[in-house]
Amino acid sequence: MPSQKIKIFAIIGSTRKNSSNYKILKYISEKINSQFEIEIFEEIDQLPHFNPDLDQETPPKKVTEFRNKIAQADGILICTPEYVFSLPGTLKNALEWCVSTTVFSGKRTGLITASASGEMAHEQLLLIMKTVEAKFENSEQILIQGIRGKVNDKGKIVNTSTEATLASFIHNFENQFLSEL
Repeated sequence: MPSQKIKIFAIIGSTRKNSSNYKILKYISEKINSQFEIEIFEEIDQLPHFNPDLDQETPPKKVTEFRNKIAQADGILICTPEYVFSLPGTLKNALEWCVSTTVFSGKRTGLITASASGEMAHEQLLLIMKTVEAKFENSEQILIQGIRGKVNDKGKIVNTSTEATLASFIHNFENQFLSEL
């Protein structure tokens, strides 16, 4: 049993307030083992546009803070929708700020794409996270299609299959950490 909580930094791919993706991360933060502490990053829209010139010099303060949150976390959760058959621009932008670093290298990561369809965004997310050397197993990544009909306005999962999928995801994510202690 760890003496301190396992810190998870959760990134929402959506900029919508109270989005389905936010609701899923809130749900996970309420259901996960008490040994875990989840911080949900809700400021993705405040990161400046990626600029390689700035990245080589002194990155903007918001970018440095974002990278530090990733570096200091024991693990990462990303939950994103799909926009126009792709990742939302804000999430891609945030990840681009991390490509020149090693903040994701070997970092245990859970990946969720929750959207109407989501197949293309999920495929892109997996590819990007492999590129930045994030550490995840098949059991730590899920695609939830038709999300709006599966989570109500209050954040309750109203689809039993989705609830079971999320329970399995949480269990697998927890076990990966606890087995490495």
